[in-house]
Amino acid sequence: MHLSPDPVKEPIPISVPIALDEGTVPGTIQKVQKSWSVGTLTYTAGSLLLLFSWLLWGDFAWNLKERAIMPIAQIMLKSLHSTDTLVGLLMGSLPAGLAMLIGPWISVKSDRHRGRWGRRIPFLLVPIPFVVVSMLGLGMSPSIGIWLDGLLGPFSPGGSAAGLAAFVVFWTLFEVSSIIANTVFGGLINDVVPAVLIGRFFALFRAINLLAAIIFSYWIIEYVKTYSLLILAGLAAVYGVGFGLMCLKIKEGSYPAVERLAPGPKGVIVTEIRTYIHECFNHKYYRWLFAAATLAMLASAPVNSFSLFFAESMQMDIKAYGQCLALTYGISIAFSYPLGVLADRFHPVRLGLVLSLAYGIIMLCGGLMTDSAPKFALFFVLHGILSGSYMTATASLGQRLYPKMKFAQFASAWGLVVSVGCILITPATGIMLDSAGHLYRLTFIISGLISILGAGAFFVLYRLFMQLGGPAHYQPPLEKSLS
Repeated sequence: MHLSPDPVKEPIPISVPIALDEGTVPGTIQKVQKSWSVGTLTYTAGSLLLLFSWLLWGDFAWNLKERAIMPIAQIMLKSLHSTDTLVGLLMGSLPAGLAMLIGPWISVKSDRHRGRWGRRIPFLLVPIPFVVVSMLGLGMSPSIGIWLDGLLGPFSPGGSAAGLAAFVVFWTLFEVSSIIANTVFGGLINDVVPAVLIGRFFALFRAINLLAAIIFSYWIIEYVKTYSLLILAGLAAVYGVGFGLMCLKIKEGSYPAVERLAPGPKGVIVTEIRTYIHECFNHKYYRWLFAAATLAMLASAPVNSFSLFFAESMQMDIKAYGQCLALTYGISIAFSYPLGVLADRFHPVRLGLVLSLAYGIIMLCGGLMTDSAPKFALFFVLHGILSGSYMTATASLGQRLYPKMKFAQFASAWGLVVSVGCILITPATGIMLDSAGHLYRLTFIISGLISILGAGAFFVLYRLFMQLGGPAHYQPPLEKSLS
């Protein structure tokens, strides 16, 4: 994608109109209002501000849910006597497996959908009530377990086991609904936000994300054990109203007509699958792109999945743990906009290489040195700052590198690779921790090694990226044939 000069830095142009309206005095000058375009959409400064406001409000509602659900789930699973292996399966493998099944199908359907509500909004609206119901169900799982225990009598596996079964059912519903919306949300941003502002926009997204995390970590997390149902009900209400309003207020543009695939000898579905695999994985550039982005993103998963348990093993109480998270997010907010500017000026590929290497080195040091609560706090905060900086700096990577008209398709292909990684990494980490007697500092070492591999993949990706024109003249491979 060729990026034009940054409009934020340009002064408002002054020009002499070529065609004068009746009554205009010849020789006078007029201010020409700056505008930004993406597809068939054109924004003035005012309409762009309104767009950003609604997107950021929806993102706040989305991220408050996303930031809160993982620690709430960890606390509830421990209260239901879950093993680390089961935590790894539910937190990593189950969402990843569902994403592999749902993501590609939804992404292609969204890319090819044409309707009065656009091609993204319908796929964002429909899952909202299911997310709300599933969050309420998660909060009620312990009570459901007690009820089932009494109902089943001598055939009951026990109140905790029954509650755990209820938790798994609602967690599955939650993940299915969230995956559908998450698959399409990035596509909506790609379709409505001007490319020249995408880095700064994702920096604002990141800041809102972190603000939601601070609110939960500093003021709410310490009450989860006692008021989990009330907290989940509140989060569900914020998400339902906030994300729903965003969907109703954002308007998509018009898209080119979709050409129907000619059915092959084995039918349309087989043809669609073969086309999907060929377009997304046949070119080595996209394979390296998926590998680099996946390794760097999943590097933090071992730490994130077991950090609360690690803190408890270091004799750190949950309030102090929440304060560490809040500190991490506060520092990250300060970094967000500068990182967005750097992404626009120097490109996310370069920043991804540097940050994944730095994260890997710091985490390896943490794994070797952490033996007390203060040291855990230090390296945990550094983990959050560096992994968060990577997420901010590379948030627009897909928007810059994927073919634009098939953005959701390529994003889902990357999601497939991420899903495979989640299926392998998180439960494998849980198995290692169970076998090692819950030696949670191993999570730092595992995360560090994965990030070092990610830095190596980013180095190869950067060389290929420069061969394709670099930041100034980049064109996605096969873009013309995919448009």
